[in-house]
Amino acid sequence: MTPMPQLPFVRLALALALTGTAVVLPEVLRAEAAIAATEPVLPAITVSAVKVMPLSDRILTGGLIQAIELVQVAPLIEGQPIEALLADIGDRVEAGQVLARLSKTTLELTRSQLRAAVASARATVAQAEAQVVDAEAAAEQAARVAGRANALRESGNASQASLDQAQTGALSATARVTVARQSLEAARAQVTSVEAQLANVDLNLTRTDVVAPVSGEVIARNAQVGAIASAAGQPMFTLTRDGALELRAELSERDLVRVAPGQSVSLRVAGAAQVLTGTVRRVEPSVDLATRLGHARIALDGAGIVRSGMYGDAEILVNRKMAMAVPLTAINTGPDGATVMRVDETGKVSRVKVQTGIREGGWVEVVSGLSGGDRVVTKAGAFVRDGDRVRPVAATTN
Repeated sequence: MTPMPQLPFVRLALALALTGTAVVLPEVLRAEAAIAATEPVLPAITVSAVKVMPLSDRILTGGLIQAIELVQVAPLIEGQPIEALLADIGDRVEAGQVLARLSKTTLELTRSQLRAAVASARATVAQAEAQVVDAEAAAEQAARVAGRANALRESGNASQASLDQAQTGALSATARVTVARQSLEAARAQVTSVEAQLANVDLNLTRTDVVAPVSGEVIARNAQVGAIASAAGQPMFTLTRDGALELRAELSERDLVRVAPGQSVSLRVAGAAQVLTGTVRRVEPSVDLATRLGHARIALDGAGIVRSGMYGDAEILVNRKMAMAVPLTAINTGPDGATVMRVDETGKVSRVKVQTGIREGGWVEVVSGLSGGDRVVTKAGAFVRDGDRVRPVAATTN
């Protein structure tokens, strides 16, 4: 026989007792009936234990992706037409690689003229050296003549006029030596000048090859074949040094002070399935006066499909630690701040003020107010009053 439910059976027994009908209840049913008649039914409330778990403090931000360093390539010589372009947008180039070639015709003609000028100047030097030798020999001869004339004059065998003439010839010869030596120096200076001009032309001939100053990726090309190379206008090429990109993330003033170089970052861009990683490279020292936003520069590790100008969403990992946490639904916020409803061993509820910290997923860090092993009302904390008694039911998921 199937036993009757407990509560209807108790009611039946009470009814029979009121009508005077004798009835015999089992001892167990008698005890349960007595308990039911004396104790109130407590509401079942889901509770969660305070647990220690790893929590990550993250800042969600976003911004535009741009090159860490742009390198502009301009011609080192001007006035020469562009003969060939050997690199285009999107090409990866190495340092020293030729990107464009300029015409060499004018420079080669100038070099031929200067080589002839150098030969002529060196011939002039040779002539000047010969003149110096001749002038020095004539000066020595004039000096000996003057010496003999002086000796003869002292002995009375020569007139004063002949002595004066000999001395004048010696002075004139000495002056011619000085002039010859100065002419030699001028000729040598001319050789040096022409050789310097020739070296400059040779240098300019090497500069007709426009080379990449650094390794990187070509992101812009303004040069056109046939155009006259000039450093005054737009650069011929624009490179990103080593192809390195960064995200210039926008941050509120509150978040800006929490970001520091070296923090790791996760990055997502539209159209990319994988999550990119990066590192905070630099935090800009100023805040925009109009938007009240600051910026952090996040270097990307292996940019992959990311391109300059794209928008990216980033998560900056500010801190990661083991901390006491409770479910986010257990936190009540009011005029007095954050509170939780703590449940003790007897099922009594008490409101406790707490200080919260990191929030991650469905959990929130409790900095103060609770200790390990405490239980709090998981949900419906607003419907439980301080001092109430409940029947705690452990949460099925933590």
